[in-house]
Amino acid sequence: MTSLRARAAEGFRNGDTFEISRRFTTAEIASFAGISRDYNPVHCDSDYAALKGMRAPIAHGLLTASLVTEIGGQIGWLAKDMAFRFRRPVYPDETLTCTWVIRGIDERGHARAEVTVVNGEGVTVLEAETTGVLPGEAEREHLAKMLAEGDPTNGARDQ
Repeated sequence: MTSLRARAAEGFRNGDTFEISRRFTTAEIASFAGISRDYNPVHCDSDYAALKGMRAPIAHGLLTASLVTEIGGQIGWLAKDMAFRFRRPVYPDETLTCTWVIRGIDERGHARAEVTVVNGEGVTVLEAETTGVLPGEAEREHLAKMLAEGDPTNGARDQ
């Protein structure tokens, strides 16, 4: 399977699709609370989450949305705009699958993508749209060089 970064080095076409799957652990949700300083009790306290109708504390919406930025980062997308629609809560250890589809590329290399994140039951938990700038020829050549050198700065090399 070709990595997301290798696909970026090859260039993009309208309709290109990228996909990743991931789970967020309770520890990662707590870590995100510390990084973001978002200590909303719906993310951190079981009793409060239950009062809100949740079966357990839920992941932060922006942590779930980080799946969008994970793909963007792997393909060298320089984001200009992002819009998120949070459809359902995400619980710790749920398998999430993020699918990103390029829906338009203009002559300047500016593009639009539609993104959907579904849980293991196939329920949509997040919908997003992002616009950004695709890597140009020089950036794609540099990505190819990075890959040839083992892509040492990429913490997600196995994607």
